[in-house]
Amino acid sequence: MTIKAIRKTLEKALLQDGLMYRALYEHELEELEEYLRQSMQRDNDRFIFAVTENNTHVAMVLIDQSGELYINEQARSYLQELWPNTYEQNMKKFIPLFARQLHQGDLPINGVKIV
Repeated sequence: MTIKAIRKTLEKALLQDGLMYRALYEHELEELEEYLRQSMQRDNDRFIFAVTENNTHVAMVLIDQSGELYINEQARSYLQELWPNTYEQNMKKFIPLFARQLHQGDLPINGVKIV
């Protein structure tokens, strides 16, 4: 897929409350849970999240400071709660970066220190 197509898919899922896919989470993100927890602890992040896209399907995972795991729509909703006034603005900045990373075969992983 092109960067533009990936970007549109991410926009639909992250900005327009589009459907996310559990099977994609299980295939690409589930195995990263321990890595994400270690990274979050090492970097002293308040929370960490990752997003993936494959064939117009999107999945997302978020782990908060308490260690709670949020998957797909739950992750998106929780991130909207964490960023009540800036979620849309932040996603508009992040989505082009996420699309480029995904197009290059990299997984966007984002640790956040302050909200």
